Amino acid sequence: MKKTVMCIMLSAVMCVPFFSCEKNEKSKAEIIYYDSDNPANPVIDANPYMSDAAAALSGDAYIAVADTQWKAQYWGNFDDPVASSLCYKAGVASISGNGDYTVSVTADTDGFRNAVTGNPDNTYTPEGIETLAVMIKDGETKFPNAVITVKEIRVDGEAVNMTAKPYTSSDDGIDTKCNIINRWTSKPPTDARCVDGKLYNEADEPLDICKDYSPQVAADGSFASWTTIEIDFTISGIE
Repeated sequence: MKKTVMCIMLSAVMCVPFFSCEKNEKSKAEIIYYDSDNPANPVIDANPYMSDAAAALSGDAYIAVADTQWKAQYWGNFDDPVASSLCYKAGVASISGNGDYTVSVTADTDGFRNAVTGNPDNTYTPEGIETLAVMIKDGETKFPNAVITVKEIRVDGEAVNMTAKPYTSSDDGIDTKCNIINRWTSKPPTDARCVDGKLYNEADEPLDICKDYSPQVAADGSFASWTTIEIDFTISGIE
């Protein structure tokens, strides 16, 4: 029997108070398998944890993250058993305008433990960070001048000391990104911006403020072992 997969988003609940938004639960997921030989009889996935899965919709902010073993991952989706292990109870925020928001991920869920170890009763504690960023899905088109200013990063409830300022940019001209830890680059890209404006002039030469910004804004030791990551940030520049 051949199967095709369709992901159905359920219960998209939005929180849109004026000028601010608390973290919310987004896009509850249910995976349905359709038997290509008998498409009239869909089979509901037996994964009992999918009701806790969350995905980012267009205009939503989320944490993009991977630990050093690439077992604890989240990229705003729930439909990949490996790259979505942290989708369960992920805190995704709907960007409704300039204001304060919070996004989060946690490894303290049965869905995560089942995804990583094959058994919800087993334990797996993420160690280290390979990459960490605040992302806005379709942010460059929906909010082209938006700037993400990180206010606080918490690991298991404890604030992380930021050794530099994170900037706002985009890898693909579609999604907006604010690097917290990015091991594949050592300096801000030429499209980087902050609350004070661009970090480079029209000749792509770094301005004086550029020296204060970095793709690595927290020491590795801050994420030596972690379960929950929360990031508070402010959005500005939306007209």
